[in-house]
Amino acid sequence: MTLTLGQQIRSEIEARILSGDLAPGARLPTELELMERFGCSRMTVSKALSALAAAGLIERRKRAGSFVSRPRVHSMVLDIPDLAEELAARGQVHRYRLVRREVREARAEVFGRTGRRVLALDGVHLADGSPFAVEHRQVDLAAVPAMETVEFDDLAPGSWLLRHVPWDEAETRIAAEGADDEVAGLLDVPAGSATLLVERRTWRGADSITFVRQHFRGDVYDLVARFGRSGAAAGSAPGG
Repeated sequence: MTLTLGQQIRSEIEARILSGDLAPGARLPTELELMERFGCSRMTVSKALSALAAAGLIERRKRAGSFVSRPRVHSMVLDIPDLAEELAARGQVHRYRLVRREVREARAEVFGRTGRRVLALDGVHLADGSPFAVEHRQVDLAAVPAMETVEFDDLAPGSWLLRHVPWDEAETRIAAEGADDEVAGLLDVPAGSATLLVERRTWRGADSITFVRQHFRGDVYDLVARFGRSGAAAGSAPGG
């Protein structure tokens, strides 16, 4: 069967994306370049690109061009995810970049009491080298004293907690929030861009463990939960 010019354009670009020749975030040839390459009208090119966008393969941005879509990262709402494992399962490389760390006194509005020392860690999660989440984390050093000396060169704080610290209660809050100047700069998006804010607290008995605020880029992250009539047995689990 002979393909129309529009179908040829779509087929060629789709094949390059699926083969990895065009990586996530890569800029596609301009409409003018595609018109010259295939000897067709702008309308034919536009229809082909619109079909690729509808399939979720590309993003079309006004005055900027068309770009290969980045994979969306999925997370369970009621679970405490290990972002490194989630990305690995999708064939992406996770990296955590520590931006700031300090030991300071716990604030009552965060931990319910003062006088305790907390380790405050600010960092960025990257997928294949591109930032997708900014993390502000505080850890109660009375509950997790060993964490004060961990460098976090190769492992994100949340991943370390999931491997070393049991928890028995967690609370999660999810909201939409515009990125302030600091978050926007770290995510490499314009200030005010939509982010998905996830706030989480974990406890072991009466002892607090961690409080974390994570701002995820709204265009590359979503939350998915599956519910059923039967659930897993309650018990202690690694905490992050």
